[in-house]
Amino acid sequence: MNLNLDKRQAIITCSMEMNGDMKMGSAKRFGQLLNVDLSSSQCYVSAFPETALEYIGGRGFNIWYLYHHLASGTDPLAPENMLLLSCGLLTGSSAPTSARLHINALSPLTGILGSSNIGGYAGAWLRSCNIASIIITGKSQKPVYLYIDSNGARLEDASHLWGHDTFETQEMIKLSHNDKKLKILAIGPGGESKVRFGAIISERDHAAGRTGMGSVMGSKNLKAIVISKGSHKHFHAITPLQKKAVNSYVSQIKNSTAFDFFSKYGGAGYVKWVNDFGIMGSRNYSKIGIKQIEKIDCRQLEKNIVRSSGCFRCPVQCKADLKLDGLEKDELFTRPEFEPVINLGPKCGLEDLSQIIKLDNLCSRLGVDSTSAASVIAFAMDLFEKKLLPGDLPDHMIDDLDLSWGNAATMEKLIYQMVEGKGLGKILSLGTRKAAEIIGNGASKHAAHIKGLELTAYHPAAIMGTALGYAVSSRGGDYNNVYASLEYSWTKEEAKKEFGTNEAVNIKSICAKGPLIKKAVTTNIIIDCLGLCKVPVLSLLRSFNLENEVRLINGLTDLSLSKKDLFDAGQKIANLEKLFNIRHENGDIEDKLPEMFIKKNHTKGLTLKNFETMLQEYYTAMGWDEKGIPPEPA
Repeated sequence: MNLNLDKRQAIITCSMEMNGDMKMGSAKRFGQLLNVDLSSSQCYVSAFPETALEYIGGRGFNIWYLYHHLASGTDPLAPENMLLLSCGLLTGSSAPTSARLHINALSPLTGILGSSNIGGYAGAWLRSCNIASIIITGKSQKPVYLYIDSNGARLEDASHLWGHDTFETQEMIKLSHNDKKLKILAIGPGGESKVRFGAIISERDHAAGRTGMGSVMGSKNLKAIVISKGSHKHFHAITPLQKKAVNSYVSQIKNSTAFDFFSKYGGAGYVKWVNDFGIMGSRNYSKIGIKQIEKIDCRQLEKNIVRSSGCFRCPVQCKADLKLDGLEKDELFTRPEFEPVINLGPKCGLEDLSQIIKLDNLCSRLGVDSTSAASVIAFAMDLFEKKLLPGDLPDHMIDDLDLSWGNAATMEKLIYQMVEGKGLGKILSLGTRKAAEIIGNGASKHAAHIKGLELTAYHPAAIMGTALGYAVSSRGGDYNNVYASLEYSWTKEEAKKEFGTNEAVNIKSICAKGPLIKKAVTTNIIIDCLGLCKVPVLSLLRSFNLENEVRLINGLTDLSLSKKDLFDAGQKIANLEKLFNIRHENGDIEDKLPEMFIKKNHTKGLTLKNFETMLQEYYTAMGWDEKGIPPEPA
C-alpha cells in the first residue's frame, strides 16, 4: 500500500494546531510515526504522541511505547511482538555523530527487552523522510521488504531475496531500484531461520547485533527496510549560533587526545590495551588475557586499508575496508570492531588475525551477532576441553568436530550450522543459556551469560564496576549498554569530586561503584535517546556529565533543557526498562553474575558479599527497593 505522507502530514499538522500548544512541539521537532501492520499490509503515519515527549526519542520512545502497548506473555517470535526502530532527538540533524537508530522488541534470545543500536546512514535517511520512528506489528504471509521515501511507504515482494545473505540482499535491492544510494537494513539467513541472535546489517560494516532483533524481523517475514533519501531538514544548522554549537562540538572531538588514534585504527586498535590492562576475557573467561597479543594487534592492519569511511556527520571516520594476504584475492573485508576481535579471537583461543576478520565478515553476511556466535562457540570448546560434551546430546553431534581451542575451520562450520539448523550448531543457535539446559552434564556452570545474553570482552572478575554493569544492564550481559569507561578513564580528582572517593576509579575496588554505574547507565540512555554515537562522547571526550550535549541541543534546537532535565529523563527510562523486564519475566532475570565469576574463599575482589554490596549501593542510588524494583511511573 502506498500512502502519500505529504497529504497525511497536512492533516496531522492541522489537528495538532487545533489541540493548542504542546510542551515541545512534537510534529516539528520529532517527526512522524510510520506504522506498519504486516498482517494487513497497511502502512500509515501518525503524529508523535505528546505523552511520550518526556522520553525524548530513540531508546526512550521505544521503551515508552512497548511498556504501554506490548502485552505480557507475548512470544518474541509471534506476530504480536512489536519491532520499533527509532531515531534519536538529533538523529539526521546537523549535530556531529548524529547517525544512530535504536531498535527494540521483545528478545527471542532473552525473553525480556531486546535492544540494539546501529549507525551508518539509515537513521539519517529515515529522518530525511520526516519519520522519527517505525512501529512494525504482525506477520506478512510471504517475504516482503518495506520501502520508504519522501512520497510514502509500501511493502514490496521479497520472495526472490529470501535465502540471500545481507550483502547480496542490499545489492539486489539497489539494482532493482536502480539506486546505489539507498540505505538498507537487511537480515540474512540467520534472521530468516530465527537463530536467537540474528542481526540486522546495513551496508557491510554496520550492525544491530545484540539480542536477536534480526530474528524478530525474520519471524515477521520482513527481509529488509529500504530508505531513499528525502528532502526534510531536521534541526539544520542555519544561523551563526546554530553553526557555532555544531562547530564547537566537532572541535572538541577533533582536539581530544585519542582522536587521531581512533580515526586511524578504529576501536580494534585498543585490543592490545585491554590485554595489557589485564581485563580481557579469554577461553570462555577461564583465563584473563593472552601471551602473544601481537598476533592480533589490529594496528598492524593499517597497511591493508583500501578505504576509510564512517557514519553520517561523524568526524572520526573509524571504519575501514581491507585487502588481506592469504585470503580471497579480490575480496574486500571490513575491519572488525573491538568486540568481534576479542570474542572471535581470545575468547575462542584463536590467535590468527586474518581468520578472525574472515569469521567476523561471515557473521555479518549471514546476519548473526558475532558476540553471541563467538560466545556459544567458546562455551562449546570449554565444555569439550572439560569433557562435558556431548552431555545429554547424541554422540554424533560432535563426532566430526574438532572443538579444540582456536580451530577456525570448526568455528566457521559451527556458524554455518547455526543458520542452517544442523548438528551442534542447531543447539548453539538457541544461545548459551538454553544450550546449557539442553546439554546438561553441569554445562550451566560454564555458561557465561546474564539474563540469557552472552557477555562481551571484559572479564568481570578483573574490573568491578563493569561486573556490576553487566549484572544490571537492562538487556542482559553487555558492556556497551552501560559503557562504564569512566571507571578507568576518569582521573582520581574527577572521581573524588563526583563520587566522594578516589577509589571509584580503582577497577579492583568496590567503593562507590553503585553511583558510578548509575552515572554510566543514565548517561548511556540519554546518548541513545539523542541518536549520538557513544565513542566520541564517552571514549574520546570521557564526558559523562552531558554538558556538551546540553549546549548542542539548546544551540541547535529551540529547546531549553538542563543537565538535570536529561538525567531525570534517563532515570525515568531506566525505571521503565526494569519494570518492562519484570512484567515480561519468563525465567531468570535477576541482577546477578554467573557463579563461574564469583571468587570463593576470598575477602577481596569479586566475592558474593562484595558483589551484593555494590548491587545494593546501585539500587539505593537509583531509588529502587532492596529487590531492585523501581517505583511505578506516575
